[in-house]
Amino acid sequence: MIIKKFLQKKIIRFINSQKVLKFFFYYHKFFNNKGLKDIGFDFSTKKNRKFIVQDIIDTNKYNSYLEIGCFDDELFDFIKINNKIGVDPVTGGTVRLTSDQFFSKNKEYFDCIFIDGLHTYNQVKKDIQNSLKFLNNNGVILLHDCLPNNFYEQATPRCQFTWNGDVWKAIVECRTNKDLDVYTCYADFGIGVIFKRSNRNLLEYQCSDFSKIKFKDYHKNPYHLMNIIEYDKLKKIF
Repeated sequence: MIIKKFLQKKIIRFINSQKVLKFFFYYHKFFNNKGLKDIGFDFSTKKNRKFIVQDIIDTNKYNSYLEIGCFDDELFDFIKINNKIGVDPVTGGTVRLTSDQFFSKNKEYFDCIFIDGLHTYNQVKKDIQNSLKFLNNNGVILLHDCLPNNFYEQATPRCQFTWNGDVWKAIVECRTNKDLDVYTCYADFGIGVIFKRSNRNLLEYQCSDFSKIKFKDYHKNPYHLMNIIEYDKLKKIF
């Protein structure tokens, strides 16, 4: 077990090393990016995820919290609630498993689930689907890093330190589901918000494979595609 944890940390450090990131940056620059400029998101004056998650818990009197992807416990340690579980395969939280492993064994239900694990569309989609199975009535699923500001922040493989991944694609897909009400809060690199209820703003978007959506489509009109909303307005629709 100790050797496994050691190897996992080594792999993460290698993937995030400057040389590897630089290689993929130039790869994306020459082969994938189409010269699209920054969108112009500015999160510096917005509430951070610690405030927002705790405020949602307090306002709605939630009692149970699940966090997927805890890393250094910056958020997990901050949250005050009766029952909380943090899942991470390497460090942080209370359960040392991948999210897939955790959900395959889990029997608990939660009021608030925060997803901040592997930032790829395929994994986030699975985390959303699994979270919906264990979400209490009137609960909420939150996702971090949903609003990349430029191509490189969402490019996969990862190519720079500031990285959202392509989480945004999973939000777009969820917005086409008539049974999910989905928003993106304009705060802390974009916080996705999913309610298990009738969709109040259904997105008409024809796509057979959402993993293949192009960043240029997101870049063209992110406010429409992501259903971006300020936190003060979001609080009123719980």
